Amino acid sequence: MDEVIDSPTGWVAEHIRRYVETDGESGHLFQGLPTLLLTTRGRKSGQLRRTALIYGQDGDRYLLVASNGGSAQHPAWYLNLIADPDVTVQVRADRFAARARTATEQEKKELWPGMATVFPTYDTYQSRTDRDIPLVILERSGGDEALDLGEKLEGA
Repeated sequence: MDEVIDSPTGWVAEHIRRYVETDGESGHLFQGLPTLLLTTRGRKSGQLRRTALIYGQDGDRYLLVASNGGSAQHPAWYLNLIADPDVTVQVRADRFAARARTATEQEKKELWPGMATVFPTYDTYQSRTDRDIPLVILERSGGDEALDLGEKLEGA
């Protein structure tokens, strides 16, 4: 199994550590916001990269916003999942394989207001940049069993 490298940002790495150690009991809610852990395969390094992100839900799908704080650049995790959409997700104690995709323009139009309700600052971020901030849809893949991304990729 490949080693997972957590975010290099200190407070994010600490958040991830607490989340993993407690199966999300500590960390699922971060400053009152629901968070999940997303593991992607680095598009350049090939290494597994994990970060914590605010999420929303649409039925059984999980939603993420690739805001990068309103920066002109997409966040690295988004670039990674564009290169390889097979990801691993942890929501509380539930770990599962998922397939990520960018919402279509119509889907984004329908789903963005819900994400802006979860975290209103997303609207502010979008107003700060000319970049169209992507909304990402995560859908479970391979059934309900938990699956390590390294194992999944080795079997591909």
